[in-house]
Amino acid sequence: MHVAIVGGGMGGLAAAVALSHRGISVAVYEQSGVLREVGAGVFIYPNSLRQMERMGLGDALARVGARVGAGSEYYRMDGSVVGKILTTDSSGWNGMYGMHRADILKVLADALPAGAIHTGHKCIGFSQDEAGAHLSFENGEVAHADAVIAADGINSVLQKHVVEPSAPEYAGFRAYRGLIAADKLPDWRREAHQVWMGDGKHFMVFPVRGGELLNYVGFVPTSSETAESWSAVGDRDELAAAFAGWDPRVTHLLEKVETCFWWGLYDRKPLGQWVNGRLALLGDAAHPMLPHLGQGANQAIEDGTALAVILQACTQDTPVHEALKRYEALRQPRTSMVQAEARKNGLRYDSKYADLAQRDKEIANSAQLRRSLYDHDIEQETLKFLSLDGVAA
Repeated sequence: MHVAIVGGGMGGLAAAVALSHRGISVAVYEQSGVLREVGAGVFIYPNSLRQMERMGLGDALARVGARVGAGSEYYRMDGSVVGKILTTDSSGWNGMYGMHRADILKVLADALPAGAIHTGHKCIGFSQDEAGAHLSFENGEVAHADAVIAADGINSVLQKHVVEPSAPEYAGFRAYRGLIAADKLPDWRREAHQVWMGDGKHFMVFPVRGGELLNYVGFVPTSSETAESWSAVGDRDELAAAFAGWDPRVTHLLEKVETCFWWGLYDRKPLGQWVNGRLALLGDAAHPMLPHLGQGANQAIEDGTALAVILQACTQDTPVHEALKRYEALRQPRTSMVQAEARKNGLRYDSKYADLAQRDKEIANSAQLRRSLYDHDIEQETLKFLSLDGVAA
């Protein structure tokens, strides 16, 4: 079997590594001339880290990640403590890293066979027949595969071949983000994920790149839509003004900020289907979600793992479209739940409550949800799913 993946971001590369790890031939097609991610942090949680460690990436991730654990807390905007942030699964394993997106992208790319990644390939066409799936690119090249995985983001060009296109939904918030050298804040808690909540907005900080850098994000409501772009330059003064009067730890950090970026927050209601024949959607192309549980990249990694296990179980007598429909059936319920919970958590973070004591109680109780997310073992879940479906894996 040969699988073509459109999109060389985290979801696409993680899927490629998972497929390659299980002996499936894979090619990744990325429209940019080089693989790159602008400076932004991302969480890798136990539910995805255990899968990547099984793929042999544990040591590489440990070298570039920043372990997140001690001192992780939720606060009200004045700095008073609301509760602890869960940083382990039920076994007590602290499998949680703050990571620079560029770092994890490099780890994934380095794990693929030479020649598997094709940059400068903007996909402009898709077709399929009994012989296989066929891709055409703006540079004039074509590619053929047994299956195509669309990992090309919330504005996927291939999604229209699966479902009727619909516009992403704007959440009404602009996120300001950036990186700051940790040595500029020598008293900062080095391993902590910290979240301040209140006044219709929230602010968070966590370490990346082995603790050398702190990643900060400020979520601020807007009256007009902001582009869904990782690289739009933000207004540093506007960011500082939005959190004026908050906990001195927040205002002191913002005094150190020289430049920042912003992007608009979008998601989409769960899609009716992810698969059409030999084409399947993955990651944000299938289930874009708000960042308020930090699960977007982690769910994409789960997608890729499930897909790889299912395709590895295929025999010559198994039609590809049947295998891809199994992937859809397995993954849709979980990602739909996470999408919905991310929206709910955003309301908690932004203090949309008449009584903040109720908000604080829900935040404390949210550890149960996070524990269930972190405990999930998608590889074992997929094997169980196949067994119940009568498929030997």
